[in-house]
Amino acid sequence: MTSVCRLQWYFILIFSAALKGESRYLEVRDAAEDDVFSLLKSNLKRDLSERQIYRRSLRCIDMLSIEGQFTFTAEKPELQCVLFLIGDPEELITVEYNFVNIDCRGGDFLKVFDGWIIKGEKFPSSLDHPLPTSERYIDFCDPGSTRATVQASQNVAMVFFRIQEPGNGFIITIRKIPNIFPCNVISQTANGRFTMVIPHQHRNCSFSIIYPVVIKISDLTLGYFNDLQLKKPPPIGCQGSGDFVELLGGAGLDPSKMFPLADLCYSFHGPAQMKIGCDNTVVRMVSSGKYINRLTFEYDPFHRPGLENEQENNVDEVCFPVK
Repeated sequence: MTSVCRLQWYFILIFSAALKGESRYLEVRDAAEDDVFSLLKSNLKRDLSERQIYRRSLRCIDMLSIEGQFTFTAEKPELQCVLFLIGDPEELITVEYNFVNIDCRGGDFLKVFDGWIIKGEKFPSSLDHPLPTSERYIDFCDPGSTRATVQASQNVAMVFFRIQEPGNGFIITIRKIPNIFPCNVISQTANGRFTMVIPHQHRNCSFSIIYPVVIKISDLTLGYFNDLQLKKPPPIGCQGSGDFVELLGGAGLDPSKMFPLADLCYSFHGPAQMKIGCDNTVVRMVSSGKYINRLTFEYDPFHRPGLENEQENNVDEVCFPVK
């Protein structure tokens, strides 16, 4: 089976029972037996070529990692459609409505979600996003809505839509703009290098990698880095320090529901390495806003012996940190 056919099969399995149309706040949930993250681990950059803006039609279940103008026209009633959007870590996703022809009064909708939400789990989590979940949905059909462009807070977003009348549809333009201080990120790849900087901001930032990986931290600065005013670690643990980094692992998407594997609350120059055999790995920085916090790390695939034979939901086995 080709990778394209395999990806389409994942889409069919994952969303065959998902997205109840009558729900006001939509989620991707109730996935079929195949792991929902198989969708995300498939070739995310399949549409990327020379980073040029182009035009193409959208499928009811689709994923994009490239800028362009995209058209959806219903050939039959489409009740549960979703478009995943993802950019590079240093980019923000924007969705611009160019043309919309849907029956809002008849039950159609076109909604942008600020982040991703799958099986009831959100990224960024509610602890890491400034808005409550209900306000992260921007509905084109809301009375008085005049927003022609919706900008996400990070490098991922989703578009949910229902169109019941054949021939109706919409045209949207997807753009990606630079983000000087990227905070919450989902990585498109299983390897890379990233520097997270939180400059005097009271916020939490999570970097999510949907693969088992080896994390290598090369530099961590918590506090003013002038050799005199570095923060000192608290006597016990990191939770009371106000500024710390934690490594999390789990099988879902939401960092707030993952297992804490390690935390760091003191500045150091690496290397420090940890192997994490989880389906999803998160590097999360908590910042009080009093300091300029900086973290540099690399990540590479971790192929744990026998991992492919483990049961998918056996979190105790799969999500065990290997020293």
